Amino acid sequence: MPYSALRDKKQELIRKARDGSVFIAPKSAALLTTLTTGATADLVTLPTEWEDLGWMSTAGATFGRTTESSQVQSFGSTEPTREDITRDTITMQVVAQQTSLLTIGLYTGVDTANLKGAVTTGEVSIEKPTLPNPRYYHVLGLFVDQSSDGEIYLARYMPNARITEFGEQQYGEGDDPISYPMTFTGFDDSDAGYSHRWIFGGPGWLALLADMGITQATS
Repeated sequence: MPYSALRDKKQELIRKARDGSVFIAPKSAALLTTLTTGATADLVTLPTEWEDLGWMSTAGATFGRTTESSQVQSFGSTEPTREDITRDTITMQVVAQQTSLLTIGLYTGVDTANLKGAVTTGEVSIEKPTLPNPRYYHVLGLFVDQSSDGEIYLARYMPNARITEFGEQQYGEGDDPISYPMTFTGFDDSDAGYSHRWIFGGPGWLALLADMGITQATS
């Protein structure tokens, strides 16, 4: 049998993130249970607590996955005879380009609920906290691809995430704006029962289920 009869290559299954946003909600917001709705698989409307970070750098959002393992070495074996995963952490790195109450609050780590501009000048002043407060958020990275059957949504949802690393800010000339580089790490959520969730959907996704080898439920 020739290779051409064995292969199963479908260019229509190659995905790219052509556009997208990172949405943030306070930890008090309800869990996100579904991304699409109805027979046409349209996007649900996010509750008002969710805010868009806005424009990001051209890298979009970068998701990393770090794993560590513990190995058992045994007499007479040159390879481990057992290996157990002891750590499996997912992070999301993003460089937000818009300066807003949301990005200022995330990057400085302060509670902006009562933050207001000065009565006359509108000036805003924030003091670095002596002890950083580990604030937790719902984080949804929603990315969009296009197909002949409509939009395809590729999403990553962390119901219990906090910022664990801040990138450098540059104030100077050049093509890059003043930005807010942040890395979110997802932690297990006791209510959701997970730390990270992959979500795929949209009208274009629905039309490709059979080509992807995915069986659609009947009820």
